[in-house]
Amino acid sequence: MPKESKSDGINSYRIMGVDPGTARVGWGIIDVDRGRETAVKYGCIETPKHKEAADRLLQIRRELLSLIKEFKPDFAVVERLFFSRNQKTAIAVAEARGVITMTLAEQTIGYQQLTPNEIKSSVTGNGKADKKQIQHMVQQILNLNEIPQPDDAADGLALALCYRHITELHRDNMKRH
Repeated sequence: MPKESKSDGINSYRIMGVDPGTARVGWGIIDVDRGRETAVKYGCIETPKHKEAADRLLQIRRELLSLIKEFKPDFAVVERLFFSRNQKTAIAVAEARGVITMTLAEQTIGYQQLTPNEIKSSVTGNGKADKKQIQHMVQQILNLNEIPQPDDAADGLALALCYRHITELHRDNMKRH
């Protein structure tokens, strides 16, 4: 059972990372408490391929809403689309991303969008890191006993970590000025 968020918005807060897709939406939730990150939970929303697109999007919305109600994130971060080779896939992922951002907005959860390179650079130090490198670094940073699986769930955690690092850098810069 997840612990209740003890957010004060500054020293303690909860972040949800969401990696959009239609077949699989990766998600990860971390708590930040006095500068320390802890994994709360992570996983995937999986939709059956045989379902119609609208039904898959509705399932994504319902399951995301359930996660939001259960874990009560203070902030969210969603991966920004950054591909266009396969237009059919790009459109489907964009639709899922739209449902995700709409659901966050509807629940009045502020969110930021980050590119894959921003996430990779923040978590691994290498904007061209592969999935295995991201999974390994997420495991190390969050002190997990095992590598988070599947990689979409690890991406959800990586998104949350990246957002946390960006906000910390912003706070440090604000303190100096």
